[in-house]
Amino acid sequence: MKNVASEKQPKPYKLKKPIKTTQTVHNPQPDYSRPILELSAEARDRILSRLEFLYGKTVATVYTGELERILRVYYAHKSEEMIERDRDFDASERFTEKDVILITYGDLLYGKERSPLATLAKFCDTYLEGAINTLHILPFFPYSSDRGFSVVDFETVDPNLGSWEDIEDLEGRYQLMFDGVINHISSRSRWFQEFLNGNPYYKHFFITFDSPDELTKEQRSMIFRPRTSDILTEFYTINGKKYAWTTFSEDQIDLNFKNPDVLMRTIEILLAYVRRGADIIRLDAVTYLWCQPGTQCVHLEQTHEIVKLFRDVLNIIAPTVAVITETNVPHKENISYFGNGHDEAQMVYNFTLPPLVLHTLYAGDATALSKWAVELETPSDTTTFFNFLDSHDGIGILGVRDILNKEDVDSIIQKAKEHGGFISYKTAEDGTEQPYEINETWFSALDDQESDEDITFQVKRFVASRVIALVLPGVPGIYLHGLIGTPNDVAAVLSSQSKRDINRTVVDAKAITEALEDPLSKISRINRELGRLITIRTNQRAFHPNAPHRVLMISPNVFSVLRISPEGDQRILALTNVTDKICRLEITLSDLQTKEMRWYDLVSEMEWMAEDDRLYVTLQPYDVVWLESLNG
Repeated sequence: MKNVASEKQPKPYKLKKPIKTTQTVHNPQPDYSRPILELSAEARDRILSRLEFLYGKTVATVYTGELERILRVYYAHKSEEMIERDRDFDASERFTEKDVILITYGDLLYGKERSPLATLAKFCDTYLEGAINTLHILPFFPYSSDRGFSVVDFETVDPNLGSWEDIEDLEGRYQLMFDGVINHISSRSRWFQEFLNGNPYYKHFFITFDSPDELTKEQRSMIFRPRTSDILTEFYTINGKKYAWTTFSEDQIDLNFKNPDVLMRTIEILLAYVRRGADIIRLDAVTYLWCQPGTQCVHLEQTHEIVKLFRDVLNIIAPTVAVITETNVPHKENISYFGNGHDEAQMVYNFTLPPLVLHTLYAGDATALSKWAVELETPSDTTTFFNFLDSHDGIGILGVRDILNKEDVDSIIQKAKEHGGFISYKTAEDGTEQPYEINETWFSALDDQESDEDITFQVKRFVASRVIALVLPGVPGIYLHGLIGTPNDVAAVLSSQSKRDINRTVVDAKAITEALEDPLSKISRINRELGRLITIRTNQRAFHPNAPHRVLMISPNVFSVLRISPEGDQRILALTNVTDKICRLEITLSDLQTKEMRWYDLVSEMEWMAEDDRLYVTLQPYDVVWLESLNG
């Protein structure tokens, strides 16, 4: 993010030189004149074993052959350059300190360009160069509801957003994260319409019953869901009335992965995304993938086995492409999707972080955050966390279950409500409704819009909160509205009756440009302060996602983490004052495992000298200090 406050006029839009380091260029048509892909015996046995676990030996044998065909077709699209790059790929460097991900809908910005995706490209190229290298464009396919997550056609770009040409244009300059919304599909999709029409191929694509009573009251009570609506939805088909399993809404029909054809078609779709430029595949709501009456229908062994199969497939033919799982559940269950560190997701959403950061800023106490972060680790050097604070949905609170007590969680919810937020609920096992998610923009969650607090102070607190996601091990992600400090859009909620619309406002790109030109505006202040910190971070090897770290319990008022580069030649002490008070620290060099006396603050560009083997640091309210040891 560039410091644009001092510019009298915004720079004219022009395409920058490619900043993507792993550009993906597939052949438009498969080339079968070259040798076809041959699976190793080990790879084939692994695939067969996974399919056998899911479907039994006889079915697995048949579908192993079908999956091998699908992989060969994809492989024939790969260029020689891509194949050569795969041979030299270092999985431990798949994510680096250079990676920062912008999360956005394809049409959150509107302008005069040929399409919303082109407007997004212009904004990113003009203002985010050097800070953001990866774009997570939320589902950009035709949809019927849920702001893109009820997909009508998995393989077409929504014409209201743009075209595949727009996606490919972005793909040349940024890494891209595509959504694999494979848990469910729109009721208006061709697949479901074929089911309604009695097409035998689609008969078992969905989980259906002839009577709602086939799913007993006891079975219903066991199902873990983030919704309070009925689990079954009534539909009329050519064969009479049917009741379809709908985890999320009556328009989102769960796919039946007990049918191996569903799995095969899903893999074809995910590989089509890779051909179109996906560097990261986000498995949306993947924890609900396999439904089994009589269980909670989450985290089932079959679900993990399917994620592992996806990883196997990519390891074989697209090893540079990563899998990220989106599982809004308590921390222990969430990190289970790392598998053993080599066989499942390379990245998981760090769902504990957002509510824990809110608690930290609300309480002015980093103790709970620090105790949790002390034990934060991944099972291998090829896995990492996606450290986000806000998203298109809201701020999930399940991640802090068993980390914060009920009083602290209730306090977070109450404070969020006081700032104008809403609360979404889920049905608990006893049938009662329990809080599931805070619906609020990150800026409003931290800053009461009704207060007379100075905007400079509000921005400083906002930036301090975001810095926590920058200094923890992992890859930071920022939702577009969190990047520009958007306040709650209560009017949108009242209009649509959807609480999540509070954080999905469509913004005039021209208005953002004009605000960036005003050095006193909120957006301009955030741009200068947060943007500079992000840019500094991307140039420090100590902030590599898997660089060693130590969380220091220096003061409850300060979140303190020591980051050390993978090579051991850079040491950064990151300090964030989480309070509105001045904080004075005395840090012994032995706590930093060094005798280095000279330190340099990367933020203020000032040098610090230790005295008597101690660093004395004074932090103003919500100050951020990144002290680099000058001799490593």
